[in-house]
Amino acid sequence: LKGKRTLKVQIKDSKREYDGFFKVDKVVLQHEKFDGSMSKEIDRLNFNRGDTIAVILYNKTNESVVLVRQFRYPAYVDDGPGWLIECVAGIKDDGEVLVAKKEVLEETGYKAEELKLLTRFYPSPGGCSERISVYLAYVETREEIKDKYFGIDNEDIQVIEIPLVKAFEMIMNGEICDGKTIIGLFHLRDELEKS
Repeated sequence: LKGKRTLKVQIKDSKREYDGFFKVDKVVLQHEKFDGSMSKEIDRLNFNRGDTIAVILYNKTNESVVLVRQFRYPAYVDDGPGWLIECVAGIKDDGEVLVAKKEVLEETGYKAEELKLLTRFYPSPGGCSERISVYLAYVETREEIKDKYFGIDNEDIQVIEIPLVKAFEMIMNGEICDGKTIIGLFHLRDELEKS
């Protein structure tokens, strides 16, 4: 299985519906069904925002994670919380590891030396082609960083350090509700149990 393409897909028509910071493509396609026949022609939209790199920062000494809090408009609509607690993340451009290290420094002031890939996943494959790669980086406590605010351009980011045990409580009570962060924290827990 391992995500390999074994069934055929035929793209009949493709049109870019929106071409801004994000892109939206509309396609007409047919795909091979499990019985070997081809499907009827179907319309599909793809929201293309690029791939994302996320980093879980773990402080072994304090058994804590360094996360960020920032405003997210899509998480504000429909009575959402608006300000989310998340792991560091950014859109992939040049190379995954370079982007990850740059985002960690810009958003938290920490230098990530070594990164370990934890997992890759599609957060919303029904309408978006984005793939998220989650990395782990170990950091040490830096008093001058605690409770500081970071970000570039229009970003307003609060850096917070949370005991790992409390982070899982925050997942259970809904305070941490960002998917990549939840997935990353569970992978971190598995990683720590292995060592």
